Amino acid sequence: MSDPNIGRLLGKRYQLQELIGTGAMGRVYRAKDILLGGVPVAVKFLALSIQNEKIRLQERFEREAKTCALLGQKSIHIVRVMDYGVDENNTPFYVMEYLQGHSLNNIIRQQNLSVLRFLSMARQISLGLQCAHNGIPVDGTIYPIIHRDIKPSNMLVIQDPSFGELVKVLDFGIAKLLQANSDQTKYYLGTLAYSSPEQMEGKELDNRSDIYSLGVMMFEMLTGKMPLVAPTHSFGAWYKTHHTQPPRTFAEVAPGLQIPKEVQNLVMSCLAKSTRDRPQSINEILQVLESLEQRYRIHAVPQNNISTRTLTIKAEIKPKVSHDLQVSLSQDEIARATSWPENKPIADIVFPQSIHANGEALPALWIMLPQQEIIKRLVCKRYNQFLFITTPHPMLLWITVIYNRKYGAKWLPYYLDLKTSLGQEITYLLGQTGSYRLLFFAREIPNRCSHVLLASIAPAQRQRLQQWVKAGKTLVSVADPQMSKNLLKNEYEKIKPHILTKLETSKTDSHFDLSG
Repeated sequence: MSDPNIGRLLGKRYQLQELIGTGAMGRVYRAKDILLGGVPVAVKFLALSIQNEKIRLQERFEREAKTCALLGQKSIHIVRVMDYGVDENNTPFYVMEYLQGHSLNNIIRQQNLSVLRFLSMARQISLGLQCAHNGIPVDGTIYPIIHRDIKPSNMLVIQDPSFGELVKVLDFGIAKLLQANSDQTKYYLGTLAYSSPEQMEGKELDNRSDIYSLGVMMFEMLTGKMPLVAPTHSFGAWYKTHHTQPPRTFAEVAPGLQIPKEVQNLVMSCLAKSTRDRPQSINEILQVLESLEQRYRIHAVPQNNISTRTLTIKAEIKPKVSHDLQVSLSQDEIARATSWPENKPIADIVFPQSIHANGEALPALWIMLPQQEIIKRLVCKRYNQFLFITTPHPMLLWITVIYNRKYGAKWLPYYLDLKTSLGQEITYLLGQTGSYRLLFFAREIPNRCSHVLLASIAPAQRQRLQQWVKAGKTLVSVADPQMSKNLLKNEYEKIKPHILTKLETSKTDSHFDLSG
């Protein structure tokens, strides 16, 4: 039987094209946003109707949906809700960003996760939960959000060109909304195998309920098996299991796996029956995960799945070839003759601006620093990486690092708004030329460029930059650009230690380039 929703135009804006998912929470369709020129989106119809007590439930739905929409703008690890409403059948729906990826449920059924990959995924999921648990301000009030249905099928794993393997949490707030539609005073809604003891009792939940569910899921991610097994798949059997059955040990279910003791202890603490015996916040879990991940990254032996790390950082040292060392002297002479722009302050700043040589536009990063800061790092490694985010506003973070073993790293980040002509021009030039100049101006003598360094860009990054320019022209901004800047800034702070480790472990200071 054909689906009557296929081809339907929802709210005079979203044309439903294909059913891509079904579950207890509702049905999900791939659709295109006609208003935005056919941009793909995902539309989720919730498994409830607000016929009864219509006004109260519609207000509740709109409040929950608004809160969830704000969540996705605050964390890159939460699927973003772009729109919401109620259709002509009184069925609520969400419109979400359309992401092509794999359910974590499928991934852990198909393969064993390495410890490093587990730590990366668990950290990303925890960051999403941390954002929700900390709460979202709505109309002057902070609303902490408890997910209530943490399980692998609610985690989407995508391959992002900027961030590598990226994990996003789905369906925040939906369980609570569905529960509000029930006439039962202690209505249970969740997934039996992952529910906390207090959730089975129908109690008011706090963040520690999600921590219990996270513990169940982390055990499954590591072993492919469940820590608790009920004799039958009934509410009563699972109620008793979660309340009285001790979780199975790692040695019991996966004796051959080498799982660090700190990881085992963390997971088991999350599975405590009593809320007071679990970690009291996601922050505690994140501290352990981040510390272990940093340790494992430093000592990691190269693996086949190295590219699936949270952020793909390929920083192989490549000596410059001879023509690279003597790059077009005439162009650099022009660069040296370039004056500091009159509209820029005499201060420690970084900004991009193209320079022209022989009728050709070349990308350049203009940098003003104290003279001694420049001289100290002229013999250095150069590293670059580009991070791009499509929503809520197309934004590129251009990261440049100059590193000297004695004096450390100088970080030179710049955000390029890909809805502006400057952002599009510079990104296009970076992709086309495959290199850029760093023009150093000393604060003490600002009128002329004191030194020029050349940084090359890896071929894979060049290709992505060209793709991102095209995307920036067609994508539609749905929120303030500052929101995208904040998301990128958070990711930048997370990868800085990994970049620094890569720079510190390479052998010598040199005129070599490192590119991410």
